[in-house]
Amino acid sequence: MRRLNALVVGNANYKEASPLKNPVNDAKDIAEKLERGGFAITKLADASNRDMHKALKAFAKSCEQGEVPLFFFAGHGVQIDGINYLAAVDTPIDDQTDVEHGSLSLDEVIKRMERAGSPTNIIILDACRDNPWDRKWRGKPRGLAPVYAPRGTLIGFATSPGEFALDGKGRNGAYTSALLQHIDTPDVPIEAMFKRVRNSLSATTKGKQTSWEHTSLAGEFYFNLGAAARIDEYSPTAIKDGTFIPDVSKPSHLAIRELKSYNWYRQNPALEKLSAAELNGTDPDSLFVLGRNILQAASGSAHTALDWIRNFNQRMEGATPDTRKCILDGMLFEIFFNADGELRNDAKTNMFSEVFALQQFAEHKESFDFIASALTPTAHRFFVIPGKGHDVSVDVVFDKDEVVEAIMFGGKNILIQEDDVFGIGAETRMYEIRRQTFEKQLAEQMVVPRHLLKVTYSAPVSSFVRVPYGYEIVHPS
Repeated sequence: MRRLNALVVGNANYKEASPLKNPVNDAKDIAEKLERGGFAITKLADASNRDMHKALKAFAKSCEQGEVPLFFFAGHGVQIDGINYLAAVDTPIDDQTDVEHGSLSLDEVIKRMERAGSPTNIIILDACRDNPWDRKWRGKPRGLAPVYAPRGTLIGFATSPGEFALDGKGRNGAYTSALLQHIDTPDVPIEAMFKRVRNSLSATTKGKQTSWEHTSLAGEFYFNLGAAARIDEYSPTAIKDGTFIPDVSKPSHLAIRELKSYNWYRQNPALEKLSAAELNGTDPDSLFVLGRNILQAASGSAHTALDWIRNFNQRMEGATPDTRKCILDGMLFEIFFNADGELRNDAKTNMFSEVFALQQFAEHKESFDFIASALTPTAHRFFVIPGKGHDVSVDVVFDKDEVVEAIMFGGKNILIQEDDVFGIGAETRMYEIRRQTFEKQLAEQMVVPRHLLKVTYSAPVSSFVRVPYGYEIVHPS
């Protein structure tokens, strides 16, 4: 797993220079994007010169154990004698020497990152929104100066050398706004991503601003690798099984074709003909796609597919560990990923509890490690990463009428309640549900295996729980 570290700084409320509208928002929004991409974030807002230097030193230290450090700055910047300085909120503007000693030089950022020894270094600067020094230093160069990028380094500038960056019309600066549009696009190399940023920036500013990069990267870097690029156990055709073409001369492929028919009268006989022992020696891609389509057919209530999942260990008698693993990998993958290999907006939870019940068997550990690894880059979408085996505790709170009014997780209420559900009166806006069914539904909505969900009630509960109609869970974004 790549070790990613980012120092993100947004300075807006300058004491001596003109205040800026967007940089704090820029830093916040970029930090959120990077965190979702797996970066460990240090974020500064309206930082002093001392704070910036202290944070940079700590950041460089953390980069010694990392592979990809990233530094982002939004705020005022200026060049003095060809050297670029990033202004803190307390940087004085009257004297050039004071600026040199009262701000963070880009050269120091570059040197500290280079000395940390990371093979890839990324610096992104949305600076030079305007020039607060222009009135003080007549005839001095405008904008930031070109810089040398050491091997393995990319430096992205909001503007070409000597030009100014524009504030955006909304929440973000024009450059950061374009960056936010493209930074998490799957499977785009970083250089190509910055080209997209440049094109979007030119379009939104009507050609008034052109972003610019210095790069000497030696390898490829992607902010967001799709599942097909990240997973090397199965081919892209298996990960994007919408492109999988069955060879019906093979028993496993014939079953896959029938499972894709969405016809019970074809799906059920096809699976009945398959035995685990006959599948031994089948290539991993075919077994993986077979597992995906068994889950798909079970979600459509094909009874033989349902039986394959509910009695998986019995169905797999006579199968080799590799055969069993590939089929279960496919089932797990199908729950979370669509036919294009992209994460589903909503997991398939029809058979979620039954499939994840297999996590309790030691022989299936490799399959659950596989799905946890596949989902780790999108960890922000889950309460906990499925497959990791972590317990999850929730507290169910009742109101005075003994109806569930809150479900607390991590100190927050994750229950959504409608004020008015289809015009139902207040006295009938709830219904009774068996406790076991409620807890199963809660586990599936939270995408947490039932055996790992620990439910505590604020009052004694017997066989039934009273819940509001249309209750849903607020999911992490």
